[in-house]
Amino acid sequence: MDSARPRSLGPRSLVAVTACWGVFLLLDRLLSGRWWFWLIPDLAPPLLFLAVPVLLLALAVVTRPSRRWLVPVVVALLLAGLPRTGLNPAALLPGRDRAPGPAFTVFSWNTEYWDTTDDPDAFYRYLRSRDADVYLLQEYLAWVQETPTRIDRLDRIRQEFPGYRVAVLGELVTLSRFPVLATPAVGAALPADTPWEVTFARKKVLRTDVDVHGRAVSLYNVHIPVQVDTRQSVFGGDFYRTVRAADAARREQYTALESDAAANHHPLLIAGDFNTTPAMGDLSGLRARFRDARSASGDLYPGSWGGLLGSDLWRLDWAFTDRRVAVERYSFADQRGMSDHRGQQLRVALRP
Repeated sequence: MDSARPRSLGPRSLVAVTACWGVFLLLDRLLSGRWWFWLIPDLAPPLLFLAVPVLLLALAVVTRPSRRWLVPVVVALLLAGLPRTGLNPAALLPGRDRAPGPAFTVFSWNTEYWDTTDDPDAFYRYLRSRDADVYLLQEYLAWVQETPTRIDRLDRIRQEFPGYRVAVLGELVTLSRFPVLATPAVGAALPADTPWEVTFARKKVLRTDVDVHGRAVSLYNVHIPVQVDTRQSVFGGDFYRTVRAADAARREQYTALESDAAANHHPLLIAGDFNTTPAMGDLSGLRARFRDARSASGDLYPGSWGGLLGSDLWRLDWAFTDRRVAVERYSFADQRGMSDHRGQQLRVALRP
C-alpha cells in the first residue's frame, strides 16, 4: 500500500496547480484594468499565458490517472488565455490590408530621454534614417538627479527636419511633413502659463490634426505613465502607494484619450508607449473600438521592450487606427542601443 502513495501525489499536485492557474485566469479577467493592485501581477510576461498551460498539458498527457478529464480542462485554460499572450495569428496568413487612398509613413518611438544619454549626432541620424512622414516621439526630456527635467532642442529639431511642422506638449513631440490644422487639447485644457512639470505629469496625449492630401487626419501621440517605481522596495508602503497613484494617473489618460477619439469625426491613428501589455485589461476600451496595427505585422510575437531580461518579451508600444485608415505595413525597428524601446514603423493609407 505504501508503494502506491508516491505515484498518487503526482496527479494530485498537477490538479492543484491546474486549479490555481484557473483561479489566476479568472481573477485576471475580473480584476485587470479594474483594480489598482492588479497592475503588479500584470507585470508578468504575457507569454506566461501560453507557457504555463502548455507545460500543464504536457504533464497531463504523461500523468495517466488524470489524463482523461484533465487534458480537456487544460486545453480550455489554454484557449481562455490565448488572447492575453500577444500572439499575432495574422502573421501566418498571406496578404495585408490595402486601400486605394493616399498613403504615408509613421514612426513612433519612446526615445528614452531624447539625445541626453546618446551621441546627439547619432541620435538625429537615426531619426532621419526612418524617413517618416510623421514622427510621434516620447520622452523629450532629460533625467537629472532622479527627476524628469525640461530640455530645449527645438532649434536642432528644425535644423535636422527642414520642412516638418513641430508640435510639442510636455514630453511629447510630433513632427509632420503635412500641414498642421490644429492641436486640440485631449481632456481638460491647461492654461498657457502652466509650468512644464505640471504639463509633463498631466498631459500624456498630444493630438495633432494634419492635412493629408486634402483630408484632415488626427494623430494621437501617447505615453501612458508607468505603473511601478523600481527604485522602491516591494516591502515598503511607498511602493504600493505609488502603484495606486499611477493607476489613477493611467485611468485619467485612458479616459481622456478614449473619449476624445470616440467623438472624433476625422480618420485617426493612435500610437505610442502605453506601458501596457497584451495581457492587461487597460487597453480593453481602445481594442474594442479601434483596430490594432498588429495584424499588418509579419511577427508571430511582436515585442517592443525587454527590461532586465534583455529580450523583447513585452509589447508596451501600440498603434491603433479607425476603419478609415488601413495599416499596410507594421513592424518594430532596431533602436541601436539608444532606447529600451523599439520604434514602431507603419505605412498607412486612407480609405476613400
